[in-house]
Amino acid sequence: MITSIVKYSGELRSSCTHVRSNQSIITDAPVDNHGKGEAFSPTDLLATSLASCALTTVAILGKAKNINIDGARAEVIKHMASDPRRVAKIDVLIHMPDNNYSDAEKDFIKNTVFNCPVAKSLHPDLLQAIDIKW
Repeated sequence: MITSIVKYSGELRSSCTHVRSNQSIITDAPVDNHGKGEAFSPTDLLATSLASCALTTVAILGKAKNINIDGARAEVIKHMASDPRRVAKIDVLIHMPDNNYSDAEKDFIKNTVFNCPVAKSLHPDLLQAIDIKW
């Protein structure tokens, strides 16, 4: 099954539709690469996907261990490099809710964050700087 359909709209903008849900997002080229920067850029989505995947995977696997992360949030900073132009580093600061996690739960959360599918799919040259605030 097709995951998504991406249509180029012109002016460095694309419309991306998730086939199963029919939900759409717009991407724009970033201002530093001739775009308007009025929406997520493709590389913004890449960086954001790391944080989203980490939280989602902890929520999925944590459910079986009665670990609740409702209210967790992440701040993402994408660092670009040139020659070739690429994402060189992603900073992710995860703020966990005040749930008095045990040391074992913290270890489980950390291990899951660093081993989520997106983290394991990114090129090893891309630095993933992930920090968790309890």
